[in-house]
Amino acid sequence: MMLASMLVLLIVNPGAVLSEMISASTDALSLCIELCAVYAVWLGIMELVDASGLGEKLAKLLRPLIKKIFKVEDEQTQKLIALNVSANMLGLGNAATPMGIRSMQALDDGSGKANFAMIMLIVVNATSIQLLPTTVIGLRAAAGSTNPSDIILPTIIVTFITTVMGILLVHTINKLFKHKKRA
Repeated sequence: MMLASMLVLLIVNPGAVLSEMISASTDALSLCIELCAVYAVWLGIMELVDASGLGEKLAKLLRPLIKKIFKVEDEQTQKLIALNVSANMLGLGNAATPMGIRSMQALDDGSGKANFAMIMLIVVNATSIQLLPTTVIGLRAAAGSTNPSDIILPTIIVTFITTVMGILLVHTINKLFKHKKRA
C-alpha cells in the first residue's frame, strides 16, 4: 500500500515525495509518543484493576458461562479461558494473549485439528466484548478528540452483538457438521 501510494505520488507530484515521507515519519513518531503517554495512564488504571482483584472476580463470575459456551469440563481450562475473556473485556489485550495461548494449549486434544472449544475461543477473542476499549480511546486521545471516551457505550453494544452472533454461529455450524457426519 505504501509503495503504491509512493508510486502514485511520484507520477502526480514527484517533488513532494521526500517532503511527504519526512512529514509522515514525523507524524508517526508524534503519534507513538502520544500513545505511549495514553497507554501509561491506562496501564496504570489496569494495574489498579489487577491489584484490586477485579480481573479474578470477573473471571470467577464468568466461569459458569464459560462452561456452558465452551462445553469444557476441566476447571483449570475453564479458569484460563475465563481469565483470557475477562482480560479482553477489560482492554488488557497484552495480558490476555498469554492466557489465550495457555487456554488453547489446554484445549488441544492432540488430534492436530481445531476442536469446537478451540474454534469458540478464537471467535470469542476475535469478537471480544470490550468494557474498556483502551486502544481506541488512546488513538482518539492522540488524534485530539475532545471526548475520547465517548466511544465506550457504542463499543460495548457493538462488541456484545458481535460476540453473541459469533457464539451462535459457531454453535449452529457445529450442529450442522455433527448432523452431516451422522447422515
